[in-house]
Amino acid sequence: MFDFAWSELLVIAVVALIVIGPKDLPKVLRAVGKWTARARAIAREFQGSIDQMIRESELEEVRREVEKAASTDLAHEVEKTIDPAGELARAVNDPAGADAAVAETATPRVPDMTAPSAAYVPEPAPAPKPEATETPTTGATSAASLTPV
Repeated sequence: MFDFAWSELLVIAVVALIVIGPKDLPKVLRAVGKWTARARAIAREFQGSIDQMIRESELEEVRREVEKAASTDLAHEVEKTIDPAGELARAVNDPAGADAAVAETATPRVPDMTAPSAAYVPEPAPAPKPEATETPTTGATSAASLTPV
């Protein structure tokens, strides 16, 4: 209870019986019970209002986060994720300049280890050789030779 032992409660009851008297003791105990119930109701109401304020503040925080997410420019975020340097956007907007950019990225410049000032330029790849067509060397006769005369 309030950290009272049974012996202490017994002493309080005897003192209350002597001071208040046996005739008025039930009325006093009833009034104390009502005051205790009111104090508990006030404490419950206070706790409920504190809990409600906490819920409202959490809802307000969630509402702010949702508004922040809704105000984000999704197209810009996707574009920034896919093309962070903006190379694709430049290629789409300036096709002539894109060819130069593609040419720069297509032939990588690797420095020559023997001469630090000279840049290594790879040789162009040889042209593919034409494939020879094979003629059938089997003893099969063609359809033209089988026509009746």
